[in-house]
Amino acid sequence: MRDKNRLRHEGGRGTVSEITFAEIDPAEIEASVLTTYEGIAEVTLYPGDPVRLFLESLAYLIALQNNLINLAGRQNLLAYAEGQHLDEIGKMVGTSRLAKAYAKHTQQFRLREPLPFDVSVPGGTRVTTADNGMVFATQKTLVIKAGDLSADTVAMAVEDGEKGNGFLPGQISRLVDPLPYVSETINTTTSSGGADVETDARYRERIQLAPESFTCAGPEGAYRYHALRAHQDIAEAAIWTPKPGTVEVILVATGGELPSDEMLTAARDRLSASDVRPLTDTVTVRGPELVSYEIDVEWDLSRRDAALSASIQSAVADAVERYRVWQRSAAGRDINPTRLISLMQQAGARRVRVVQPEFTPLTGRQLARETKVVLRFMGIEDE
Repeated sequence: MRDKNRLRHEGGRGTVSEITFAEIDPAEIEASVLTTYEGIAEVTLYPGDPVRLFLESLAYLIALQNNLINLAGRQNLLAYAEGQHLDEIGKMVGTSRLAKAYAKHTQQFRLREPLPFDVSVPGGTRVTTADNGMVFATQKTLVIKAGDLSADTVAMAVEDGEKGNGFLPGQISRLVDPLPYVSETINTTTSSGGADVETDARYRERIQLAPESFTCAGPEGAYRYHALRAHQDIAEAAIWTPKPGTVEVILVATGGELPSDEMLTAARDRLSASDVRPLTDTVTVRGPELVSYEIDVEWDLSRRDAALSASIQSAVADAVERYRVWQRSAAGRDINPTRLISLMQQAGARRVRVVQPEFTPLTGRQLARETKVVLRFMGIEDE
């Protein structure tokens, strides 16, 4: 096995050097094949020689084969494994990939007037939004009692994933399956809980943390492992210990959003289990305290890059967006304008002047949240 630093691979947190099991550079393979043949045959092969052309074709096939060897070898390593190969590595430490989940909410069915008999709403009754964008179905038979005007039940999205989340009360108001006596329906809670299958990157991070879970959640890594295992959309879990025996687990959702009630409940239940929480620890699970800041930045472009102005402006805007997401993605991450400058200069900016933010240290309980983003292109300047 050979370890080369020609490439860098993003694996969980940080980077690792590229590992190769066989040579994959076609030029090096070709030189090796030709040199070996010339040494054995005691001849010199010049360009255009039929034997040389054959050996060059053979070197190309060897390069393709070596690439497959490398791919197969890397799939046995955590930093490189993907898909089903990563699933098999996870099984070795008792960590399985979090499955897809369906969004749920509370749906209310209403009658036009009280009736002297019970009205049944069968399980599987479908409801949708006004534009038929997302369909939900009730999970069990609902009975509106005689004399009542309404009753509530749980409805679940018929399609898995995050696309079923975020429908506000009142948005799911159309009956797909008409019902006798039922005049209207409406969701009374926001739909939540839908999740896509856990990504390789997030699953890889949990596998790295798995050995921490072999004991009760006393170490910080164990608390992080169990918190991340609770829900696919928990992107980060910061551990804060204000005093001995007291542990605060601060959750941040995907995209730097605040955790939903469902995420908090799932993490709280997971961390309160008797085989997870030490008896002497008091564990609190909550979202972070938000610290507001503004992004106000000016930049200019070198005259030598003037022909690339449009593409560089787009790249700089993308850099600011990456900074915005990075800054809000972990509790306790200091508000750091130096990173913003670095990202913008990597994107092609010549000079960057940050009006806001200023460097602001945060505690483990706090999370930065931008309130305004202003990006001003000041034009093209000489070096």
